Amino acid sequence: MEVPTATEQKTLLHYRVEDGLAIFELDDPPANTYSYEMMQQLDAAILRARMDENVQVIILRGRGEKFFCAGASIPMLTTATPQFKYYFCLHANETLMRLEQTPKLVIAALNGHTVGGGLEVALACDIRLAKKDGGKIGLPEVSLGVLPGTGGTQRLSRAIGRARALELMATGRTFGFDEALQIGLIHQVFDQSSFWSDGVAYAKQFCPPNKAAAAVGRIKRAVVTGSELPLAEALGLERELQQSLFTSEDAKEGLQAYIEKRPPKFKGRNGGRAAQTESGK
Repeated sequence: MEVPTATEQKTLLHYRVEDGLAIFELDDPPANTYSYEMMQQLDAAILRARMDENVQVIILRGRGEKFFCAGASIPMLTTATPQFKYYFCLHANETLMRLEQTPKLVIAALNGHTVGGGLEVALACDIRLAKKDGGKIGLPEVSLGVLPGTGGTQRLSRAIGRARALELMATGRTFGFDEALQIGLIHQVFDQSSFWSDGVAYAKQFCPPNKAAAAVGRIKRAVVTGSELPLAEALGLERELQQSLFTSEDAKEGLQAYIEKRPPKFKGRNGGRAAQTESGK
């Protein structure tokens, strides 16, 4: 299978920055399925947002109203060689790891069906918001004779517990967003008419001046990385991240505001060498 060069690729992911939010929009009608080309563009967007000091929070959504993402492109998988499929899965895993390890909050805005690899992408995000009655969610790969191979077997069990995750993957059942909210798979459900505006408003609460974005990002790093470490090493990571925050302007503002009994006005500015080197994978 030939891989298109960069000049031959069409735009499969739209990127824009608005008020501290980097908005990623998956765009491959009709179901926003992902290919190697889309994953390359997602990978590039993650690095772009990571390095942009004006970006405090990342929001990932699907273009259109029916699909967030329906997973990997089945036509692509049926025509690709076994070697290509292996490296495709490897790169997808690396891309989602990069998203997961980026020290900025990542929000998945589930605007429609989120199944298979689409849910695996959403699971690599920190917070999942969904549109009420907007679609189905689940990992039905077993019906194709395969397993969820882009992190689903690992991240779903970490998100909702091993027993429940195993049952959902073994049956391949898909279900609505209200049920997903009940089991803790998603965090908030917003009305259809105001889904995007509510999602943006939700995301902006983590941006300056409302929150110290660096602190939010370091909390993420402590949780995501620390949860995979023994306790002593995780506490060491927590101390290093805390020390980097102590040198920031926002920490000084937060402490001063507390003393003066006023709301803090954060600027999203880091300080200290340690804060600048916590770049993740």
